[in-house]
Amino acid sequence: MTGDITRLSALHLSKAIHSKQVSCIAVMEAYLDRIERLNPNINAIIFLRPRAELLAEARLADEELANGASRGWMHGFPQAVKDLSEVRDLPTSWGSPIYRDHVSTEDSIHVERIRKAGAIFIGKTNAPEFGLGSHTTNPVHGPTKNPYDPTKSAGGSSGGAAAALAARLLPVADGSDMMGSLRNPAAFNNVVGFRPSAGRVPSDGTELFIGQLSTAGPMGRTVTDVAALLVTQAGYDPRDPLSLSAEDLTLRGPAETKGLNIAWFGDFDGYLSFEPGVLDLGRKALDVLVSIGCQIETVRPEFDLQTLWDAWLTLRSFDVAHGLRELYDRPETRAHLNPQLRYEFELAQSRTPADIHAASTVRTSWYKYMLAVFSRYDYLVMPAAQIFPFDVDLPWPQTVDVKETDTYHRWMEVVIGPTMAGLPVAAMPAGFNAYGIPNGIQIVGPPRSDRATLEFALAYEQAAEIETGNAFD
Repeated sequence: MTGDITRLSALHLSKAIHSKQVSCIAVMEAYLDRIERLNPNINAIIFLRPRAELLAEARLADEELANGASRGWMHGFPQAVKDLSEVRDLPTSWGSPIYRDHVSTEDSIHVERIRKAGAIFIGKTNAPEFGLGSHTTNPVHGPTKNPYDPTKSAGGSSGGAAAALAARLLPVADGSDMMGSLRNPAAFNNVVGFRPSAGRVPSDGTELFIGQLSTAGPMGRTVTDVAALLVTQAGYDPRDPLSLSAEDLTLRGPAETKGLNIAWFGDFDGYLSFEPGVLDLGRKALDVLVSIGCQIETVRPEFDLQTLWDAWLTLRSFDVAHGLRELYDRPETRAHLNPQLRYEFELAQSRTPADIHAASTVRTSWYKYMLAVFSRYDYLVMPAAQIFPFDVDLPWPQTVDVKETDTYHRWMEVVIGPTMAGLPVAAMPAGFNAYGIPNGIQIVGPPRSDRATLEFALAYEQAAEIETGNAFD
């Protein structure tokens, strides 16, 4: 086999390793060489382990294959885990100086599954402090820069993962998503992100019966790679009582798209503001769907979207503040919390139990409205971000087009609808603006239709002839 190993898709890399076309040592060296050359420019991978240790583990992986033993499809893969999940014996900082020296003693559930699939953990991928705000920067590791323009943000909170994929520093990556954290960085970095259905990937947090807004999920350079990682991550685990039963998520090929009815939400009938050019890329993506037989209809949401936003603020702040209450209550740690986290606490403290119940009722009404929409349409399509990647030195965007943002995350409002309904969402590249900066779309499927949604995304990917992982080429 000749050529750059890092250009192989994850699935092709797996086949090359198992057929002994490439050795695990050669794979590790190729990725470490690229990390050494490019990571200083973008700061996507943090806590990188010593090269000698990693090559020794790769050598062991080769010896196992020589003896006829494979750990799984990711055997010998260099893998860096988002720094909001734990990897046994590796640091986990959550981007906070409070946990600068913390070393994890066990794997998160989805990380445990990636380990069993054969991955070699080389380090972590950078994330915002406690994952708040779709801009990957923190006081411990600094900002992750966009590989397509290092003066711009890589998004977040899975910004390190997305940037690493765009620069081909990893074959595949994990992430997590509450407010678009698998979708916004996918759009900003011209890669694929997938937010699974609620419960598809088990959680092992402390709020199993309360924290139902966030989920772990896969990212990759192709839909098939993303689907393969989802198969690894997904499935019931008794440690998460709300996790879904295992089912066959293996892709059967691209969906049959002729005659499918697609709802385009666009700017939600003028409710949302967008930076000029973003909606234009979305419409180009719609043209691709039309070319493969889909019927597109612009839909005006029949729901009070400001009420949905208010309910989102209440539920999100309750979720975030409850999980980090101890840090806020102690003056010595509160001083280290960023403005985003203090905002969430202050908002949560202003809400009553009745407010939380009312917000939950709004969420239920939104879910029922989504069911009504899916009775008429097969999939929903909407932009994955409201702006193009912004100045990496900004804490967050102050405006969207000419409209001022009233919170640190109002510019991400386009992603909250699928989260509130627990729907599967594929974030897909939609192209570049005149300055070579990417953006993307969300393909939203009906409840629990993860495989079908990815198969529809695959049909779009093939028709659009999407190329990813080319940021430095």
